[in-house]
Amino acid sequence: MTKTAFLEAFGDTPTLRVLDFLVVNEDFDYSMTDIANLSKVGYATLKLFWKKLERNKIVEQTRTVGRAKMYSLNNTNPVVKKFRDFYWTATKVKIREKEILA
Repeated sequence: MTKTAFLEAFGDTPTLRVLDFLVVNEDFDYSMTDIANLSKVGYATLKLFWKKLERNKIVEQTRTVGRAKMYSLNNTNPVVKKFRDFYWTATKVKIREKEILA
């Protein structure tokens, strides 16, 4: 799996993988199963920290499709807003560093 510039800079942990996926794909909502699969995190591992993300209002349920609950980043949360800014700034810096070294 190719790591994003953000994950290369800050580590490849399950929580960061999920946040990385949700920031990059913030225009859509996903089921927990899809989030686990697409972020390459085991479903059981995702369940270990998902409630904490919900409790801290990092993610929010957007709708229900059949029996599946759909989620996305809670872009109204000031912490999420700052994290997104940090994410994209860190990514741009890392990419610039790679360009300079190339």
